[in-house]
Amino acid sequence: MCDTLVVLGNASADGTTLFAKNSDRDPREAQEIVRIPTAQHPQGDVVRCTYVEVPQVERTFEILLSKPFWIWGAEMGGNEYGVAIGNEAVFTKVPYEKAPGLIGMDFLRLALERSRTASEARDVIVGLLEKHGQGGNCGYPGKLFYHNSFLIADPREAWILETAGRHWAAEQVRDVRSISNRITIGGRWDMASADLVSHAVERRWCRGRDDFDFGRCYSDFLFTRFSDARRRQCRTGEFLEARKGRLTVTDLMGVLRDHGPAAGPRWTPARGLTGADVCDHAGFGPIRRSQTTGAMVSHLAPGVQTHFVTGTAAPCTSIFKPVWLGAELSERGPAPTGTYNEAALFWRHESLHRATLRNYAGNLPLYAAERDALERRFVTEAMSVRDQAWGDRAAFSWRCFADADRAEAGWRERIAEAGLPDRRPFLYASAWRGFERAAGRKDRRRP
Repeated sequence: MCDTLVVLGNASADGTTLFAKNSDRDPREAQEIVRIPTAQHPQGDVVRCTYVEVPQVERTFEILLSKPFWIWGAEMGGNEYGVAIGNEAVFTKVPYEKAPGLIGMDFLRLALERSRTASEARDVIVGLLEKHGQGGNCGYPGKLFYHNSFLIADPREAWILETAGRHWAAEQVRDVRSISNRITIGGRWDMASADLVSHAVERRWCRGRDDFDFGRCYSDFLFTRFSDARRRQCRTGEFLEARKGRLTVTDLMGVLRDHGPAAGPRWTPARGLTGADVCDHAGFGPIRRSQTTGAMVSHLAPGVQTHFVTGTAAPCTSIFKPVWLGAELSERGPAPTGTYNEAALFWRHESLHRATLRNYAGNLPLYAAERDALERRFVTEAMSVRDQAWGDRAAFSWRCFADADRAEAGWRERIAEAGLPDRRPFLYASAWRGFERAAGRKDRRRP
């Protein structure tokens, strides 16, 4: 499950559009950060997406992606023109096309590669959706089928685009907005597919336009309910509304670390067999199989866009590091896979993350204050260097990744030296032993 947020310039502290997203996937579905340069393509060329090919365009733009390792597309990303997109799984009554096709993450990458504005990205997705439909397995390592919604932003505007099969509706954002794993558009929209209402009437989901509500008519009740999407979307939306006009990059990082109103000093993700928070944690049971495997916050200034990415799981145990397009990304080790490899950034961080989970309430305070201080320094200094030459920005980004890596190594040692008892309940510990075995990593005491 995922959560995506946007703050337009009329609601942020410095007048800049802000974008943020958590990507929730399987615990061993490693996320990687990739930069893909602009490219020219010969006429008649095709591009191979996750499962299928579609016609290529003459020029694709430079993009930054945070993506599951096995997927061509991405959960979130930005491009050289300041367009940023996040996608969400939504569960609907429209039958899923299970044959290989375009999946939501493919639409996201294709739109980033082909769009100069949020409106253009919306139109790219709609055009591909109406021509090719959406379908194919989106799960790892098992099967999971769903439809998609998108939050699309640029320095000047933002759009919500929600889909059910080939049906869709789009709503322009006025100031702040958040989406989760449910259709949030009701009876009002700015654009929609021609048959959005008529299809619902034909299926007897409503009597006509007067009582039509996109979310109510098209949503699958059971899957939407168990995703806990309404509670999470209300949580993020209330935060944005309460701080409208004062919102900053660090505020959105804090939202992505949110564990709900009940989270206090003794809170632990080990509790409960159901439920999901914005900062999501996997646990025991069929509906606690996903966790936040990557996070991103973007400062979409008209000139230079600054993206802060974790490239690692669990924002509460991770550090957001700055990156810019036009500059080479820091050395992060080999591309991760679903098998543990400490040379890769994602899996190196997992040693800290999974050690923290053994006694979350005791271990996290051992380094949380240092995490926040280091991250505040990254944000402050990134804002001061963002207008410098691309080489200076790249060097600064590389230093941040190196500083974060050293800090996390120290925190892993600190947890080991503290030697706090394992406080995980039996079922939760059993689930994590299974996750460890699946990734080829021993569930060990020393991180």
